[in-house]
Amino acid sequence: MKEIWAIIRREKYAETKRALDTIGCGAMSIHSVWGRGKQKGFVMSDIEGEIATYATNAPKLVPTPSSFATEGATLTKPVVYIPKRLLVMIVPDEKVEEVVETIVRVNRTGNIGDGKIFVMPVEEAITVRTGKREL
Repeated sequence: MKEIWAIIRREKYAETKRALDTIGCGAMSIHSVWGRGKQKGFVMSDIEGEIATYATNAPKLVPTPSSFATEGATLTKPVVYIPKRLLVMIVPDEKVEEVVETIVRVNRTGNIGDGKIFVMPVEEAITVRTGKREL
């Protein structure tokens, strides 16, 4: 078994869930998360057919607390966290590639912020109600 974490755009969640249901892998936990990746708080905007990068200050974005500055950190610009969805799934080894390909297919726009997928081994799963153990 493998655990899959997929960090995706919020607006892609419903389409991703439908696609995963279609391949028989609809069991998941969903979390609202805020974060940033390698783009360092910058996002992409499609302006008249061109992709332009700009520092965001949109209402949906939250700067880090100013307390970081009092702890000795030097901020050259505000660090912005972007709202995302985190999908957490446990899938059999033989379904991992299909799940990953499905998530990538639905979420790839080619722009910064499309997301990230992590695949990790799961040693054991225990059903609380029955005590059944799966390796």
